[in-house]
Amino acid sequence: MDSLIKKYQSLDLSGILNFEKFSLIAISHHSTKIEGSTLTELESQILLDHGLTPQGKPLNDSLMVQDHFKAIQFVVSTAKTQVAVSVSLIQQIHALVMANTGTIYKTILGEVDNSKGMFRKGNVTAGVGSYFPNFDKVEKLTHQMVEMINSKMKENLSMEEKINLSFDAHFNLVSIHPFYDGNGRTSRLLMNYIQAFYQLPLALIYSEDKNQYYQSLIDTREKNDISYFRNFMKSQYEKHLNSEIEKYQSDTNFNKGSGFNFMF
Repeated sequence: MDSLIKKYQSLDLSGILNFEKFSLIAISHHSTKIEGSTLTELESQILLDHGLTPQGKPLNDSLMVQDHFKAIQFVVSTAKTQVAVSVSLIQQIHALVMANTGTIYKTILGEVDNSKGMFRKGNVTAGVGSYFPNFDKVEKLTHQMVEMINSKMKENLSMEEKINLSFDAHFNLVSIHPFYDGNGRTSRLLMNYIQAFYQLPLALIYSEDKNQYYQSLIDTREKNDISYFRNFMKSQYEKHLNSEIEKYQSDTNFNKGSGFNFMF
């Protein structure tokens, strides 16, 4: 993994015009597609580049993509300032993720506006047999998680330990499930925040691997072994970095004259 990251970084992709923007668009596309967006990656790019919503697709899907893109831009810019992870930062990220699609939940304990980064005031499940902590434990668990993250970030971590920390933060936040909706996107963005903080390439989960992603979460909880999730995320990270390296090398060879041989 170390050598793959170093190879990726040696290409200096950040110096390529609009590379970061298109990278963030790809992350936004896959993260929202996991949550049900029907937009293709090209439709997401056109939407975010030109503000054109695709015909025949639900408006909510476009809003989801736009919200995520604003959230990941916030994540990257804030990480560059080396702001420590905090509960309020996580709530800020969530509020951006749900800005235009969040709804208001009415509970016996009061209203929860899911577009404002508010913690849930009720219990939730995710499919058969998947239960999350009671709502009255959410705030305490989130604070404990943040303390753990910041404690780790004060240590002199190796590259592998930094990557694992980002994966672990992702797993822990989505397992606490502090919000009524948007937990997956927010958890993946917390992972990206830690990666950006350390100036590491940002990870994404390919939407076509959604089932394996969910299974890795289930296996980790059932077996109480974080290695299941780490191994899945490592495979996704390697898949993404290798894909970017291959695309760069292919385009470089094309520009050197090994592509088509006609002019127009």
